[in-house]
Amino acid sequence: MPRTTRITIALLFAAWVVDYIDRTVINFALPSIGADLDLDHAQQGLLVSVFFIAYAAAQVPGGLLADRYGALRVAMVGLLAWSVFTGLTAIAWSFSVLLAMRFLFGLVQGVFPTAALKALAERSLPDQRTTATGWVNTSNAAGLLFAALIAGALLPTLGWRAMFAIISVLGVAIIVAWRRWMPEPLPQHLIPAEAVRPPAERRAVLFSPALVGFAFIFFGYDVLVWGVTAWTPTYLHEEHGISMTAIALSAVPTTLAAATGVMIGARISDRLGGRPAVIVVPAMAFTAVMLLILPHLSFPFFVLVGTVMSFVAGLGYMPAFAVPLRALPSAYMGAASAVIIFGGQLAGVISPLVFGIVVDHFSYTAAFAVTAIGPLLAVAASTLVPQTAEAFWASVSARTPSPVPSKEVL
Repeated sequence: MPRTTRITIALLFAAWVVDYIDRTVINFALPSIGADLDLDHAQQGLLVSVFFIAYAAAQVPGGLLADRYGALRVAMVGLLAWSVFTGLTAIAWSFSVLLAMRFLFGLVQGVFPTAALKALAERSLPDQRTTATGWVNTSNAAGLLFAALIAGALLPTLGWRAMFAIISVLGVAIIVAWRRWMPEPLPQHLIPAEAVRPPAERRAVLFSPALVGFAFIFFGYDVLVWGVTAWTPTYLHEEHGISMTAIALSAVPTTLAAATGVMIGARISDRLGGRPAVIVVPAMAFTAVMLLILPHLSFPFFVLVGTVMSFVAGLGYMPAFAVPLRALPSAYMGAASAVIIFGGQLAGVISPLVFGIVVDHFSYTAAFAVTAIGPLLAVAASTLVPQTAEAFWASVSARTPSPVPSKEVL
């Protein structure tokens, strides 16, 4: 793997850690926020979902902006803006104000993922992109872990408002690091697929059923992730009487397991040349079964089974991107990745809110069971999408008069 790619992975990893700290620390603060502002479960779920409404809406515009104005420029603007709104969250004095802050926070953070993925595509070889992206995406689990540790330390001592104010400064450090150490993209002669592409081909890719199919895989995966991640702290606190500090510590093994699963899944995907169904079908089927079991377990076994589930579910993350990452030139990567990421963020809109509503009207057991629909949807979608880069282009070729790229450039 080129040195340029390795440095880019490290810098993007750091940025994504901050991204996940800023967006997920609210999951641990929901009981405190709910008590402070007198919110029911549905309102607490809406605080999570409204972020994803804005975040999802910003994906495609963010990808188009990254393709037009440059990945790093768009990513750094988003990073600075979301840090500002993280800090402003600390002064929210009512539910409606906090809801507005979370919406604006999601809007500006939403331009970051596609820009970051495009920046990595410009600095990595096509046959190494899934592995490189997998390394970057282990930051998701690291960010969740740091969010848990920060919440466990600051919520009992300083409260949720001070916590948001403190973490808002992390983004500034990332911007400084990027400006100093981010390398230039790889030379185009190292990536033959980077030749100028005809506009008709670009449109055919972005509106292809194949690309939408990968978005459905990611939607199903994130129904699990955002539903369970958002509500596990509150569930353990309310149903088992576990302190937030203990809950934060219990997140350590599950997040490490998830990160390991993501990396192994990425590596296997590169070894297989894509073939998402080989990984997604068994991983997500197992995960769906575990969701039915989790609410019937005592706290120690909940953590143990949750850790195993997190590892297995993590295997299914990168297969949602593996084939497009191998097939597409970086010139398409901003908008194309936005389509897939939009699927995941749409799940972030729906899953936490539905989970909270089901808890209010039925039970936590029913809410975990409903969440199992997501992994099962990912299973179905993974069997319908193209399984290799060549198959992806074959599915697109019928939609454009331009020639299909040869295998050698993929």
